[in-house]
Amino acid sequence: MATQQKKWVETARRYRTYIKVEKRLSENSVEAYMRDLEQFAHFVLVKWDVPPRKVEREMVEQYLEWLYDRGREKSSQARMLSGLRSFFNYLLLTDEILTSPAEDISTPKSGRTLPDVLTTEEIDRLITSIEVDTTKGLRDRAMIEVLYSCGLRVTELITLRVSDLFFGEGYIRVIGKGDKQRLVPISDLARERISLYLEGRKAAKSNEEVLFLNNRGRQLTRVMIFTILRQAALRAGIDKKISPHTLRHSFATHLLEGGAGIRQVQELLGHESILTTEIYTHLDAEHLRSTVEEHLPL
Repeated sequence: MATQQKKWVETARRYRTYIKVEKRLSENSVEAYMRDLEQFAHFVLVKWDVPPRKVEREMVEQYLEWLYDRGREKSSQARMLSGLRSFFNYLLLTDEILTSPAEDISTPKSGRTLPDVLTTEEIDRLITSIEVDTTKGLRDRAMIEVLYSCGLRVTELITLRVSDLFFGEGYIRVIGKGDKQRLVPISDLARERISLYLEGRKAAKSNEEVLFLNNRGRQLTRVMIFTILRQAALRAGIDKKISPHTLRHSFATHLLEGGAGIRQVQELLGHESILTTEIYTHLDAEHLRSTVEEHLPL
């Protein structure tokens, strides 16, 4: 890591000179650009340990997701992306890279920090829209149930292993960001749906340790989960924009509405900082205000 870190430091030093002398940015702007770049560099070094010229589009996208999970405002995300584009454009000018990994990534639009939250009735419709006469149907119902009732991130779902199921104790073991483990309670319904899926999966005779498998007996991808959810939403007649994050946010919101403490929700979600979890209290306040405006003559 030390070798790649040195390359980041050297490149960042040259970039600082470029934006200060050539671009003539103010001292405050230079410092802001460099702070953002330092954070991105740290993220890339920890996860992939590659130099600036080896950064790929997926790394930039995962960084934006990381910012999103920590509750950064859309305007802040957009600023970060703009700074990264400037940095990689500099690498293009100096012939260190041939294409910019940040070029075609959409700028986060201003607006609500969190996506739509589904009602419990909508979640029921989403799950029951899936037919269970095939192993795939059993799998998809179980996955959506686990995504919602355990509040998992999509990566945590697709990497969940059979050995992470502790049904006797009523928990599952989740490997979160930074390989941090947490125990999350699992509902009777989720356990039942997983058990039905595992019974159907036996016919495939797969020795794969990962719990949810594709038709070839291999680990599912994030894209597959997004597709499954969107298809289920279409069948259920739900016109909200739905992603795995939608179910995770719905889980957190419903817990808080039901009286759970914010520290409890933080532990269940695997948030490192309580500030990230506090976003949901802001959402509740927004929901309450809109409800009052709708039903009371102000």
